[in-house]
This record gives sequence, structure tokens and C-alpha cells, in this order.
Amino acid sequence: MAKEGGISARTTLWYLVFVGFAVNYMIRINTNITIVAMIKQSETEFVGNTKVDYACYVARNESEISIDTSTLNQGLSLLRSRESKIISPEQLLLMFLKLDPQREGFDWNDYQQGLVLGAFYWLHWITQIPGGILARRYGTKLVFGASNVIGCWLCFLMPIASYWDYRVLVILRVLQGLICGLAWPAMHHMAGQWIPPNERSKFVTAYLGSSIGVALNFPLFGYIISWSSWEYVYHFCGVFGTVWYVAWLYLVYDSPAEHPRIHSSERKFIESSLGISDHSANHQQQSTRDERTPWKAILLSKPMWITVIAQWGGIWGLFTLMTQAPTYFNNVHGWNIEMTGLLSGIPHLCRMLFAYLFSLLGDRLLKRELMSRTGVRKMGGTMCCVVNGLFVFALAYSGCNSLMAIICLTLATAVHGAVSTGPLASLVDMSPRYAGILLGVSGMITVIPGFVSPIIVGMLGNHTVEQWRIIFLISSGMLIVCGLLYMVFADSTLQSWNSYDDSIGTNGDELEGLKSATGNLEVPKDPAYRMYLDVPQDSIGKPEETGHPRAERLSSV
Repeated sequence: MAKEGGISARTTLWYLVFVGFAVNYMIRINTNITIVAMIKQSETEFVGNTKVDYACYVARNESEISIDTSTLNQGLSLLRSRESKIISPEQLLLMFLKLDPQREGFDWNDYQQGLVLGAFYWLHWITQIPGGILARRYGTKLVFGASNVIGCWLCFLMPIASYWDYRVLVILRVLQGLICGLAWPAMHHMAGQWIPPNERSKFVTAYLGSSIGVALNFPLFGYIISWSSWEYVYHFCGVFGTVWYVAWLYLVYDSPAEHPRIHSSERKFIESSLGISDHSANHQQQSTRDERTPWKAILLSKPMWITVIAQWGGIWGLFTLMTQAPTYFNNVHGWNIEMTGLLSGIPHLCRMLFAYLFSLLGDRLLKRELMSRTGVRKMGGTMCCVVNGLFVFALAYSGCNSLMAIICLTLATAVHGAVSTGPLASLVDMSPRYAGILLGVSGMITVIPGFVSPIIVGMLGNHTVEQWRIIFLISSGMLIVCGLLYMVFADSTLQSWNSYDDSIGTNGDELEGLKSATGNLEVPKDPAYRMYLDVPQDSIGKPEETGHPRAERLSSV
């Protein structure tokens, strides 16, 4: 219960949103690692009676085989294994029905594996804009909560779907992507209802739950598979998501006014900071309905499309590494499922840390006016695309050097964290008022690499060093070209079509609340993911420069 001296309702909300985003990413990445254990081993090499099916093992001659066997026996833990230690309910059901339990794994070719991995993103783009619209109409509590929990409940069906037919699994993955796409845009609406302007930067660090979800879940799933079987990964996702949803239903509400346990002083602080009263809330709703979105100007905006191009390159590289890393480490370097999960998860933890540190640098440069806003955004774009592409290029030529491969993949994933200071923040700079719409348009387009990249990997094959070199070179080229275009043409200045129509008017209660909320604002020390803020942090206290409609009205007071 939120009370004086206890945990505030906003703090509770932060924790549940953080875990909620971890759940959202848990759903999308679980198949990336389970597929390593689901697929039947290829028959390539034998050392004695031991099958070796990873690309970087080479049997040379009889005199060397005994040495290789000795080395192999010392490090058998590196080899992948599909021996289930705890039989799954699905296996029991198949044996009861006297059907083939397929204990050797599924005989899916590379193209079919690509379809399974990419299916999540096929329709994911459709719900980017509707997610925000539905949240405004029905509330984020319903939309965000239902989006996550339904995706988790579908996980319960995925093991039996896999045994039935890979196409049934593909259908479930498509449904998951469609439903889970509602979650991200829906959360922006709740932030506006709950979080005072000077706390928004701290609040949106909860979005980093997505990176933590990848960093922790990859190794966790690896150990689950190692100690039981791959089916239990999906069972875990379903159970964990349900537990989170129960807490979400009981502890989260769409606004402070609806929360039955919030302390009166906290509610008063939030509502006064946001300028909310019964009358102003009704007026704001009417104003929102009367506003016209400048769709033509947005869709013809050159800066917006340049930012989308940078996002396209960055997402192509990120999703390729995130989706394919478990398969790559397993097929090329022969790591077992626990090590594969660990090596696939660590880069995303580094990405979160790099995003935080790089955004501190960007904030400092802007606050001290050492670089223009467009310059800072270009610096972020260069790091998350061009430098990223160079590391992926080095990864392509790492060959069988496992240490070099791990270092290059970790650095490539980590530097993508600069996107929060670069292209994503640029969308808010261009139009604070329509940033949500810009994010929706960008998300609809940049999700495409999520399913195109796995299909290309499936067509090229994923078993040899040469095949992976081509895959990484394609990603590297995409990153570098898109990054260079952003470096040359990016523009993060306020766009003319962001201007506010003063004819709508301003309610007195709202104005007083805004004045009290912005009278002594300080730039929050937690910069993370500024693209979700309504007002760029470096402009707080200088309302005439922000272009934000509320700030414009304040500047005249």
C-alpha cells in the first residue's frame, strides 16, 4: 500500500513496468534458443564414437585424431546435447498416444528454421499505432497487461504445436507478434497519466527491462534446457507471465484517481504536477479529439525518413545478432546450450550499460552547449550504425577464433545502445507533440528486418563459417550504409508541422499545474531512453526552444 514513508505507487508501477517489458522480450526470444535443442543434429564428423557437428572442428589424419579425441574428452561440456533429463508432458502425451516422440529432434531444414524464427515479426508492425490508440480508449492497464499475458499463454501451446507441424508453430509465433506489438506504444499513454515531467526520464528506465529480459533469459533458458528439456522453457514463460499479470491487475491502475490505495499526498503531487483536475481532464480529452494530425507533412518529412533509414540499419543488425547468436555459437563454435545462452545474453547487458553511459555523455554535451542537438544525434547514429557495422564486419572474418567472435559480437550489440541518444531521440526533437505517431510509423517499418533477416539466413544456410560470413557481411553493409546516410542528412531541429493551434485554448487549472511542475525542474540524472520524453531534457527551463505545446504556452506567462 502506498503511504507516507512506504513504497510510492509510482515506484510500484516502475517495477511492474520493468518486469512487464522483460516479459515482452522473453516471449520474442525464447524460440531463438530453444530451436538449438529442437533441431536434429546434422551428421558431419565423428571422433571415435562421438558425433561432432559444429563447423570449426576439423578431423585431419589418423595420428591427430587420437590427440583431438583426448582434447575433446577434456571438454565434452562444450558439445551440444539434446538428452532430456526430465521428460516433458508433451513427450508423455505422445508416448501415451503411441506417436513418434522425435527424441532425435525435428528434421527442419534451414529455410523452415528461418520461418519459425522470423514469424514473430510478420504482423508485429500492424499493431504499433493501434496500441497507442487502444490505450487511450481502454487504458494501458488492459492493453499492456493483456498483450503480455496472452503472448505468455500462447507459449503453453508451442511445444505441442512443434510436434504437430512446424507450420502450426509458425502460426502461433505470428499471433504472438501481432498481440505483443500492442504493448510498447500503449505504455507511452500511461507515462503521461502517472509521471510528472521531471520524473519521466527516471521512469522510462523501466523500458530497459527489455534488455535485461534478453540478458537474463538467454542463460536462464539455456540452463532450463540443460537440466530438463526445451519444452519447459515455454512452460516457464507461461507461468512467469501469469504471475506477473496477477500482480499487474492488483497493483496497477490507469491513473492516480483510479488507484484505491494511493496516498492522498502522492495523488495530489502527481495531479498538480500534470495540471490535472476534473474539469481540465475533460477539457484535455475534448482538445485531443479536436486536434488534426498533420499526416501529409509527417509522411513527406525528409528528416523523419532519414531517421527511419538509420533505425532500419540498426534494427537489422540488432535483430540478426539477437535472433541468430544462439544458432551461430552452437553451429560454428560447438558451445553447449548453457554456454550458448550465456554468450548470447551478455551482449545485451552490455548494450543497456552502454546506452546509459552514452546518454550521460550526450546530456553533458547538450547541457554545456558543446555540440548542437543535431550533432549529438548524428554522433549517436554514427555509433549505433557505422561503428556497429565495423564490429559486425570483424565478426564476419573472425572465423573459428571463438574469443574474437565473442568480443566482436558483444561490442557490436553494446554500441547499438547509442540509438537512445541518436535516431530515437531525434524523433522527439523533430516533433515533441507527435513523437508517439513518429515512433509508431518508424516501428511499423523497422520491424521488417525482424522477419526478413531470418529468411535470408535460412536461404543462405547456417552451418559453415563461409555461410555465416555472408550473413554478417550483409548486416555490416546495411549498418554502415544507413549510418553514413544519417551522418550526412540527419536533421533534429524542431519541424514546422509540430506547431500548436492556440485556438484550442488553455484551461486555468492546467496552466497553474504546469507552472508549479516546471518552476524548479532539474535535468534528471537518469537520462535513459530520452526518446520517450515529452520535452527534450536539454531544453527544460527554456520553453521557448522546445516547441512543446505546453512549454510554448508557459513561455508567455
